Amino acid sequence: MMSLNTLRTKFGVVLSVVIGVALLAFILSLKTELGFTGNDPKVGVMNGEKINYSEYYNRYEQIKAQSGMQESNEQQAAALANATWQALMTEHIFEPALEQTGLSLSEAERMALLSGEQFSQTLYNAFADATGAYNVAAVSQFLMAAETDPQAAAAWAELLNQVRLEVLMQKYYGLVKNGVHVNPLEIANGVNAANETFSGKVITKPYSSVPDSLFKVSSSEIKAYYKANKNSYKKQPSRSISYVVFEVSPTEQDLAALEQEVKLVGEEFAATKELKSYTRSNRFGTIAQNYVSADQLMDDEAAALMAGKTYGPVLKNNEWTMARALDTKMLPDSIGLRHIVLPYTETALADSLMTVLKGGADFAALAAQYSAVQTAAVGGELGVMPFAGFPMEFVEALQGAKKGQVVKVASGDAIQLLQVTRVDKPTKHVQVASIVYPVEASSDTRRVAHTHAGSFTVNAKEGFNEAATTAAVTPRVATLRQGDRMIAGLEESREVARWAFGAKEGDVSEIFTVGDDYVIATLTKIDEEEYTSVQEVAPMIRQQLLRDKKYDYVVNQIKGATLEEVAAELAVEPVEFSDVTYGSYYIAGAGLEPRLVGAIATTEETGKLSAPVKGMTGVCLFVVDAVENSEAQTAEAEQVRAQAVQESIVAQYALQAIQEMAGVEDLRGQYF
Repeated sequence: MMSLNTLRTKFGVVLSVVIGVALLAFILSLKTELGFTGNDPKVGVMNGEKINYSEYYNRYEQIKAQSGMQESNEQQAAALANATWQALMTEHIFEPALEQTGLSLSEAERMALLSGEQFSQTLYNAFADATGAYNVAAVSQFLMAAETDPQAAAAWAELLNQVRLEVLMQKYYGLVKNGVHVNPLEIANGVNAANETFSGKVITKPYSSVPDSLFKVSSSEIKAYYKANKNSYKKQPSRSISYVVFEVSPTEQDLAALEQEVKLVGEEFAATKELKSYTRSNRFGTIAQNYVSADQLMDDEAAALMAGKTYGPVLKNNEWTMARALDTKMLPDSIGLRHIVLPYTETALADSLMTVLKGGADFAALAAQYSAVQTAAVGGELGVMPFAGFPMEFVEALQGAKKGQVVKVASGDAIQLLQVTRVDKPTKHVQVASIVYPVEASSDTRRVAHTHAGSFTVNAKEGFNEAATTAAVTPRVATLRQGDRMIAGLEESREVARWAFGAKEGDVSEIFTVGDDYVIATLTKIDEEEYTSVQEVAPMIRQQLLRDKKYDYVVNQIKGATLEEVAAELAVEPVEFSDVTYGSYYIAGAGLEPRLVGAIATTEETGKLSAPVKGMTGVCLFVVDAVENSEAQTAEAEQVRAQAVQESIVAQYALQAIQEMAGVEDLRGQYF
């Protein structure tokens, strides 16, 4: 009978699956005592509903516990934070939106999903066997376990809820996609775009060749353009900071002192007869938990260790390294295995199986019947594995084992019965004891740097930039947008970002330790506006208006009935182009000019001078000399292609549209 622990072991992937774009899988409902005393700050808004700290924290801890995800580094912590936010959006945005559509999952559909008659990615991820087939028997086993195990029952209920969400999402996509239709005109245009190839000549008069001084762009023109295009300047709330970095690097004295210390330790390391205890007593010492052959070591390290000598101390990759062989064994490089995995509580069953296996029982048959992991479906086959990958308990059990021999290993929360199916020729393997000293600044050097940073912090209260000049450090700037967790270009800067979201304009931070260095920041601006101001975008708008005026100016200079005559008037040279289609990106003599491509690809008459085209870099005119039709694309194929493109766009933006309408605000930066 399948247990909850087995499901966690065998199908743990379900906990990290995201359905479609937005649905986090397998989230169990838990309660966490936070110890708040009436203060539960807002960390977000979804669909007009506040997301409080306690709700976010609860969900964060749920996902961390149930998925097995860790937060040992910034990347893992960010992944947990994103998964939590996605789960909350599912609850507050996507589920209510699906309910409003009136979509539902019938009992008949649910039974079809459970039986495998109708496919469910969620159920498949949970109950597929080693052959890749959906295992209905495993579903039945877990249902039986859920009858007596409350945890299993809760897990099953949540799994079914994820299946429901998956199906409703598929139906929602289906509704929207069914509204997509490619009409005959689009098909005809698509066929022409794919089959027609254009060649001819083009001229370009660059805007840069016309002096800016000929034109005036008034503030009223800039404001009018801004007003007409205001939606183009929509933005997220942001915070701007200025910060300085006090770099902490080892001095020449530090390097010399470290080298002297390493050489002394190296002499003791090479001479000691109590290698294990000596290595463990050093804060940089490590005892390997496996045995390796010469092939798994660097050449110079292997030469020393396999000969029983000390390797190092040697300086490599900014580290002083020394190593010795703590133990030596003759072990095969690789070994073939199959196994039966049992819960750690099944010691009696393990002993019984060992007895019958030693008596000649069929290992594969017993694995299929009793093993609690996916390999049961293939007789417990693990294949050939390198011996260097085995931890110590497996090494002790398998060293010297012969083909056909069965051994028992208790490891973690499981008991494994292992049968050897292949043994390579034994070679020398060593267990390595090593001491690795990183090249880093001494405590005295760090103390001096921290003192300088402390003095800067005091002076910065009166003027940040002035204090930077006095301290001979260069201020850097950064902008944090809603939801950002780190400063771009500054590793391990989560604490700096968190401070910025909780600070007031003009505040100076404490001293942050970022990597090996010290960082102090000041908050220079809080921008909560929905649109970028006209003052900020005025230079960009001015350039656009200048291009427009230059276009009109150049067009007024055009004289002549042929491309050559116009080229002479504009003092430019015609350039030939060929193989231009509607899907082209680049045109020789003009560069990246999408408007020009569109004008050429829709030309209906050859040999005729075109109208001026307002390009990105200049004014373009052209003549199409020839149009070739390959007839490679048929109307039927184009309809299939265009329909697929439209449906892909729908799939990409359907959920995004719901999210945008929900007015999501991400205010977690101050807390997480």
